Amino acid sequence: MSEKRKQVLSCIQPTGDMHLGNYFGAVKNWVDLQEKYDCVYGIVDYHAITMPYKADKLRQNVWDLTLNLLACGIQPESLFIQSLVPEHTELGWIFNCMASYGEVTRMTQFKDKSAQVKAGSKDSFISVGLFDYPVLQAADILIYKADYVPVGKDQSQHLELARNIAQRFNTQFGKEYFVLPETLFTETPNIASTADPTRKMSKSAGEKHWIGVFAEEERIRKQVKSAVTDAGEVEMDEASGERKMSAGVANLFMLLKASGEIETYNEMKKGYNDSSLSYGDLKGTVAEALVKLTTPFREKKAELYADRKNVKRQIQESSANIRKVAQQTLREVKEITGLLNPKF
Repeated sequence: MSEKRKQVLSCIQPTGDMHLGNYFGAVKNWVDLQEKYDCVYGIVDYHAITMPYKADKLRQNVWDLTLNLLACGIQPESLFIQSLVPEHTELGWIFNCMASYGEVTRMTQFKDKSAQVKAGSKDSFISVGLFDYPVLQAADILIYKADYVPVGKDQSQHLELARNIAQRFNTQFGKEYFVLPETLFTETPNIASTADPTRKMSKSAGEKHWIGVFAEEERIRKQVKSAVTDAGEVEMDEASGERKMSAGVANLFMLLKASGEIETYNEMKKGYNDSSLSYGDLKGTVAEALVKLTTPFREKKAELYADRKNVKRQIQESSANIRKVAQQTLREVKEITGLLNPKF
């Protein structure tokens, strides 16, 4: 009898175009995890409304991200849209009554995102939802009884909150009901802006700071060609005997390695260390690797877009199927906590 596979849960907000930082930092890992685990991936539009937004743009972003994820290799039966599974918010309220005010105030991302809101329109305000969204995030995770959650280090604090809530629930009701999910740290590269390699690749910094996964070949080549490299003499690292890399050059090498061109990466690194490699050749090779990687994604997305009505139906069905798990969990939670179910 084969051993039951562990459950993995991860979610992503629908914030528009997917860039290479998103892909290498999360989505590529999601695709790879499907080989080893039973995976559930969510597009969390309830979380997206904690920041200022436009309704039509949100709806468009949800379906565009759906196409992007499927084009990159996410299995459609693993994907759900959060607002199609309202049990998340109901469990989130129950968890609100089990999360301490003090631990929620310590969530660092609230401070960061509050600063973004303040820096935006003068009509914007910091919502209670923005403060409280880590509790809803705990519901996202625990409602599927996930064993593992792949997260970046900036999100590990939120997973710890989910574990605390699960443990508090289990202790309060004297039952080991919720699994305490574990962090699944995997090797994911931190991709920097090619225009300013001292900062993360991000859309908020402007167009020149990010490279879209579904960008046209010409645009990818142009952005890589304009990437920042060295400014001045390159020093030697006495310990390793290798030339030190500036942040810009290191970022180009990271993009090459992340694209899967390991043999080429090793050859070019050797050329860099013996000073025979030109930055023009490095940029050209990186651009070629990125075009090779992303062209199948762009072609697949075009196919999916042409069949978008069927794709929408498919994701609505997968959301409905995944919702059955959430409904079962919520029924059991209400029974444990003394709340009434519809059929009482």
